[in-house]
Amino acid sequence: MFFTGSSDITIDSKQRLAIPAKFRSKLDPAKDAAWFCVPWPGGILRLYPESEFTSLAAGWNRTLIPNSQQAELEAAVFGTAERIEMDSAGRITIPKGLLDMAGLGTEVAVVGAMNRLEVRDRGAWQAGQLDRFSKLQAMAEKFGGGKSE
Repeated sequence: MFFTGSSDITIDSKQRLAIPAKFRSKLDPAKDAAWFCVPWPGGILRLYPESEFTSLAAGWNRTLIPNSQQAELEAAVFGTAERIEMDSAGRITIPKGLLDMAGLGTEVAVVGAMNRLEVRDRGAWQAGQLDRFSKLQAMAEKFGGGKSE
């Protein structure tokens, strides 16, 4: 599944975020009744459909005796990740601790980021649009998505 585009959303007083219909329509109801929410530096919450998160986690370089850096990364990612069920109206309730960790208020943008959604501060997302666009070619070339001319 691929998520593209963005939507401006308000997180309500009960910490509920309505997943926009254009994103919900891409989910398989049999496999994706929940999302995994992972806080990320820079004021971002990453939302992975349950099937995508479990698939990515299964492919993680797992070992019984990880080195200290890998163990710390695993604890940081999986120790802060939360499984959040979606209600019949397509809403999820984001734990306050995750909202606080990301520093998010009520006015957010839900951004499609290929295999996940990102919840970002709306003002910061909108203010950075032109800057991200101006860097697009350089980023694509750096990560193999484009060719130098």
